[in-house]
Amino acid sequence: MSLVRLKIKGISYSQTQNGAYALILNEVEGDRKLPIVIGAFEAQSIAIALEKEIKPPRPLTHDLFKNFSDRFDIVIKQVIIHKLVDGVFYSSIICERDKIEEIIDARTSDAIALALRFDAPIFTYKTILDKAGIFLKFSSKEEDDEEKDDSIMVDEILQEGETVEIESSGSEGYREMTLEELHKELDKAVANEDYEKAAKLRDEISKRK
Repeated sequence: MSLVRLKIKGISYSQTQNGAYALILNEVEGDRKLPIVIGAFEAQSIAIALEKEIKPPRPLTHDLFKNFSDRFDIVIKQVIIHKLVDGVFYSSIICERDKIEEIIDARTSDAIALALRFDAPIFTYKTILDKAGIFLKFSSKEEDDEEKDDSIMVDEILQEGETVEIESSGSEGYREMTLEELHKELDKAVANEDYEKAAKLRDEISKRK
């Protein structure tokens, strides 16, 4: 079976269910997307790895794993999403130490959070992408329209039976804040280790640039 390389497009959220997140993966040489419903902690960890400017004062679980691996010369070579059963994606982490390769089973969200920290490529099989990949044709190239379609796509996934129960704070109030206020709130959020809030603040700051 042939492997297809994926890249992370971003993390989307449900417009109808507060706290429902989906990781959106794109095939590198194509337009199909692979949406995967994930929990709040994993969404937060992946968002921090994507947003290089947010530096937690203490290592998160995935950062701790990276530090542990570095200390013992363990390298993650790649992540493969190898199975899809009843809407659940199964992944393997391909590791190497002393030129010996090992395969470790992992939740897909954890595997991708680690892949980001090791700069490791992410793959899936063509059969999985054929089955679960979504091809969206946008009527407009506007970024806002694309984000809206991603949110609708998350709602469609959740209607199929996959839901997550997590807390989420709204970001509507951030639009009324000045850049200076946003930066102050970002510093506070990082200091308090509220990385979900920090990610949302960082997103709002990025929109103003």
